[in-house]
Amino acid sequence: MQELTHFIDGAHVKGTSGRFTNVMNPATGEVIAKVPLATVDELNHAVERAAEAQVKWGATNPQRRARVMMKFGALINEHMDELAELVSKEHGKTLPDGRGDVQRGLEVVEVCMGAPHMLKGEYMNDGGPGIDLYSMRQPLGVVAGITPFNFPAMIPLWKMAPALAAGNAMILKPSERCPSTSLRLAELIKEAGLPDGVLQVVNGDKEVVDAILDNETVQAVGFVGSTPIAQYIYGRAATNGKRAQCFGGAKNHMIIMPDADMDKAADALVGAGFGAAGERCMAISVAVPVGEKTADTLIEKLIPRIEKLKVGPYTSEDEVDYGPVITAAAKERIEGLISSGVEQGATLVKDGRGFSLQGYEEGFYVGPTLFDNVTADMDIYKEEVFGPVLSQVRAETYEEALKLTMDNQYGNGTSIFTADGDTARDFANRVNVGMVGINFPIPVPLSYFTFGGWKKSAFGDLNQYGPDAFRFYTKTKTVTARWFSGIKEGGEFNFKAMD
Repeated sequence: MQELTHFIDGAHVKGTSGRFTNVMNPATGEVIAKVPLATVDELNHAVERAAEAQVKWGATNPQRRARVMMKFGALINEHMDELAELVSKEHGKTLPDGRGDVQRGLEVVEVCMGAPHMLKGEYMNDGGPGIDLYSMRQPLGVVAGITPFNFPAMIPLWKMAPALAAGNAMILKPSERCPSTSLRLAELIKEAGLPDGVLQVVNGDKEVVDAILDNETVQAVGFVGSTPIAQYIYGRAATNGKRAQCFGGAKNHMIIMPDADMDKAADALVGAGFGAAGERCMAISVAVPVGEKTADTLIEKLIPRIEKLKVGPYTSEDEVDYGPVITAAAKERIEGLISSGVEQGATLVKDGRGFSLQGYEEGFYVGPTLFDNVTADMDIYKEEVFGPVLSQVRAETYEEALKLTMDNQYGNGTSIFTADGDTARDFANRVNVGMVGINFPIPVPLSYFTFGGWKKSAFGDLNQYGPDAFRFYTKTKTVTARWFSGIKEGGEFNFKAMD
């Protein structure tokens, strides 16, 4: 069995704790590797070495740091298929989804090639009599990224690229379920010219997370995961005086108005609800048709599309729409929530429980599941399912549908399908959600904007990637300068002023 490593000071380093956890292939249920879980001492050593390496890296001019990003981006492109397979092998998503995972991370790297522009300060000449003012953005020092299993390439790249381009050193703690992609990315960025120690990949569990949060040298922490853990990390980081941006769970609604193109809406729901087995923080898990006729038509459109979905391993010779969920425990939890929906009175239109695939009986597969007549008091609605389950909640009016979205505790993403511009504009202006799609089901902003939710989907003031990332990973210093002139008002030279 393969024994994975940490990546410290530009080299693979075996763990010393003696503690390991298994890395699984979700498609087969097999253990494919074991990954070491670092000790507090191992983490602190990595931070110490990162702090030493950061001094020279932070003093490197932004243009040279940007050149490393350019080479890194080229290497990611060159190794796209290899990286996608690593993603798919440990996560279970299809190879096209794996490539998409890598691609969306690469796009952030490409934006970070413009780091010199992002890091420019401001200048004012003669802000007062003979006084000039200017600001500069400087790196924080050592920062940390704690990333989830569902995007093993994208989110580590969202964290590391702006942090490193801004001149910081980073401690990256990837999900212990999908660590190989981060280790490979560390090799590639070293090949691109990043000095040893500037990026340290430390594998671990809660012990390492707490060590990161308590280490005084670590100045900022970025996290993506569940809401309870996001709240915990944000609170502990703040208590220890660190910056934190922590992104949690989601319950993304899509409102379908009576004037919407119903075929396009149904296609969008199937892709957004079941792609990547629903294990996306931006997955649409709640469809809200307005009016009984709209709801009935939508269900009729969804059923044949869902029935055509093909579930299987990423290695399948046949094209598959989605693969397994990440673990046996995740499968059990999802199926438990489906059962609770039935028990609490929802109409189960398509049941994905007990799904089995010939030759892959030990894999963690859940069939596509569709509910109708779900209400806001049901567990299947209230909890983030994070699986291939779509719930239809019927609304009589647009205002009722909008209120349902706004009253939900999460505020990551939402969308509306309509042919009416006034309705779409009203929705975008009023809804209290961070990312909004109009006739667009998964409104993940392009990498030169910024990504972030509201309410219990996000904790912290600044979002991921784009300009916000450079604000998060730098601190602003403002200089007020006055140079005493040797010239008198009458034009005579004052030699005494030069003493």
